[in-house]
Amino acid sequence: MQFPRQVIVVAGVLLGVSGFLTPLVVAQSVASGTVEGSVVDPTGAVVTGAMVQIRNPISRYQQTTTTDSTGAFRFTNLPFNPYHLEVTQPGFGVAAQDVSVRTAVPLTVKISLAVQGLSQEVSVEAAAADILENVPFAHADVDQLTFDKLPTLSLGSGLSDVIAMMAPGVVPDSNGFFHPLGDHANASFQIDGQPINDQQSKTFSTQFPLNALQGMEFVTGAPAAEFGEKTSLVVNATTRSGLAQGKKPRGDVLASYGSFGTGLGEANMGLGSDKVGYFFALNGSRSGRFLDTPEFTPLHAIGNTESFFQRFDLQPGHNDALHVNMFLARNWFQIPNTFDQSTQDQRQKAVTFNLAPGYQHTFSTSTLLTINPYIRQDNVHYYPSPDISDDNPLTVSQNRRLTNFGFKADVAYVQGKHNVKFGTQLMGTRLTEQFGLGITAFDFNAVCLDRAGNAVAAPTITNPNNCARAGFQPNPDLQSGLLPLDLTRGGSLFQFNATDTIKEYAGYVQDSITLGNLTLSPGLRITRYDGLSQATGVQPRFGLAYLIKGTNTVLRAAYSRTLETPHNENLLLSSFTGAAGLTDVFGAVGQNPLPAGRRNQFNVGFQQAISRFVQVDADYWWKFTVNAAEFDVLLNTPITFPIMWRKDKLDGFGIRISTVNVHGFSANSTLTHGRLRYFGPETGGLIFNQPLANVFRTDSDDPFNQTTSVRYQWRRMASQRTLGNLDVEIRSRPGGRCWIPSGHVRLDRSTTSCWRLLLR
Repeated sequence: MQFPRQVIVVAGVLLGVSGFLTPLVVAQSVASGTVEGSVVDPTGAVVTGAMVQIRNPISRYQQTTTTDSTGAFRFTNLPFNPYHLEVTQPGFGVAAQDVSVRTAVPLTVKISLAVQGLSQEVSVEAAAADILENVPFAHADVDQLTFDKLPTLSLGSGLSDVIAMMAPGVVPDSNGFFHPLGDHANASFQIDGQPINDQQSKTFSTQFPLNALQGMEFVTGAPAAEFGEKTSLVVNATTRSGLAQGKKPRGDVLASYGSFGTGLGEANMGLGSDKVGYFFALNGSRSGRFLDTPEFTPLHAIGNTESFFQRFDLQPGHNDALHVNMFLARNWFQIPNTFDQSTQDQRQKAVTFNLAPGYQHTFSTSTLLTINPYIRQDNVHYYPSPDISDDNPLTVSQNRRLTNFGFKADVAYVQGKHNVKFGTQLMGTRLTEQFGLGITAFDFNAVCLDRAGNAVAAPTITNPNNCARAGFQPNPDLQSGLLPLDLTRGGSLFQFNATDTIKEYAGYVQDSITLGNLTLSPGLRITRYDGLSQATGVQPRFGLAYLIKGTNTVLRAAYSRTLETPHNENLLLSSFTGAAGLTDVFGAVGQNPLPAGRRNQFNVGFQQAISRFVQVDADYWWKFTVNAAEFDVLLNTPITFPIMWRKDKLDGFGIRISTVNVHGFSANSTLTHGRLRYFGPETGGLIFNQPLANVFRTDSDDPFNQTTSVRYQWRRMASQRTLGNLDVEIRSRPGGRCWIPSGHVRLDRSTTSCWRLLLR
């Protein structure tokens, strides 16, 4: 893999700077921040042992610590959000302060406590200002405390379920797919700063486990300049860390069983000091209805998934830190059959490996360097039936490997009204595709029909002009290009084997300028795509937001120019059906490899706080794309091929209504409307029909979608009591029995609630 000399020079400078720093040692990811500070009394003396709490009432994120012997406190691994800080100490009044975390550069605050003779009740309710964000992009925030309680609708696709339920403008599809802002699977995942732009559906890959995540931000409008490739939805995810968890392990174990023989088991644990942390999450599940089935009764639909995630943190000093993420996962499942495929036994296995270290160095209170190298591989095997004559109507085999490697490096600078970030991203994707296909049903592409219009076997007739001699009539829908693959008429298996490397490099600069109640976000990204096709994209981005304090309203608008790169899964075969002379075989229309798309996107919206309890966020989007990405699906298999339409016009709106916790009740509702128009002809893919040249709507046309979740929690999520020298965290769950290990601790339990004890 070769990059232009200019790109190598930029990368060398960044790596050279890091080489002069202390050894590679990150307390937080690039998608998270740090809030640190000190607590003093009215005389300026430090206050030790004060309890400091940071929380976001909408995402439900909450973290608590105490000040050390110097009066200092520190919160790390904070997802980007506004937060409310609250400090309590006996003998002092409650002190509170709001902070906005929108950069990885640590934010420093100083909190002064006022002496108060009488104790007062601590208010934990949010003010209206606490649930507003003065940013120019539509987004939704969700913390582990919230998505841990949401239902799982599709086994192995918990991440997709949370996105579809919590992000406005996102509509769910089958098997973990979803349509963000009208596009099919056009999403970028940023896991602790590692960009993952390939498919995350369980039929393509393996999904990241929810119990390994601390929080997520779903950006559904106006992507910042640091994000490219797939921009209809950007998922900024922060993984859980073991830092400051204590030397004794803390974790959870969960097991469940449900219909279709569905069993689930998961466990996670974290431990660590302020300098070293370790966390892992282990998951496994099995179901008799792993994929959505074409019949109401699941036939041949067993599947299972297993995953293991671990994160190691090392922070030897105040200015340097390292985290290392490792992820291993496997999916195995049967391909569901229809009633006329009783003997078919097609299966698929996907194995994923991911290794992503991250390094950060704080030069000063205003400047931070971040470097994120990574390597990730998906290996997918699709197996035909042991006897291919049992396959109906096609026998299919596939061995596909996708290896993504590269690094992302940037510098964040915060000074006065400016929050600047500039950086570079270098990425290579090694593709290996082996594919086989043959027709096993005589009526799939019959040459002749009887006089009633039914397909006839006639295995010796391969020319429709010979049908009349045998007393038949020619099939008007015959695809002559498929005859060489028709095993019932003397054809042979089609075999495809190809390897190539997709190269991409980008540089970006962005700023967030705060001018009183006005926020401006200019940015520029330049991308060079060297794949099967080549493209250079100059992508200006600009957004603004204005806060009307009197009505607690944020108005926003944004424009984004983006370069939408082709999907990598099955890219080689999908492109070569036209470019490599296979047009006569599969009927693909395009004669060129899939090109990159060029998009103009406009967003306008608002965020409104209703009292201190309800947040309403609404956004209208309009997108126009030249070379618009979509997919061809191979019959009822999970195998799909990326394609491009000549252009598209997509518009719609998304609305999200969220509440804070009010006496145990909380609710979230999303509403989405989309009007999606595509214009032919099509480039690439495996298609067996005539090309579409006029305007049409695809299955991702979403006139209306609505999801509402309401939760009641009988008591507070968590409280803390100190029994002697033992710190016990208590969580209540309605119903069920409570088991308390004898000899550990005794608690008064006057209700039937089940208490979960985490001993620290």
